[in-house]
Amino acid sequence: MTMAVRPLSDRVLVMPNPAEEKTAGGLFIPDTAKEKPLMGKVIAVGPGTAEVKMEVKVGDTVMYGKYAGAELNYEGETYLVMKQADIIAVIE
Repeated sequence: MTMAVRPLSDRVLVMPNPAEEKTAGGLFIPDTAKEKPLMGKVIAVGPGTAEVKMEVKVGDTVMYGKYAGAELNYEGETYLVMKQADIIAVIE
């Protein structure tokens, strides 16, 4: 997929995983009580800087902090733009 949004510097564009709709017991979770997802898929990666080498790549599933990134709504989808340092781990 070619993305028209290109992160700069050491920033990463992440598509968050969808929020849980039901509990393990089968109860539906109302929108006001849904937890913000803390994992997502890397959609685009900036080139890095002289000081920061990019370690994540497009397609990686990553885990990030609860308050990481800025939301970006583009063509009906919600993405997060964050610095690579906000990513806690790559899930393999």
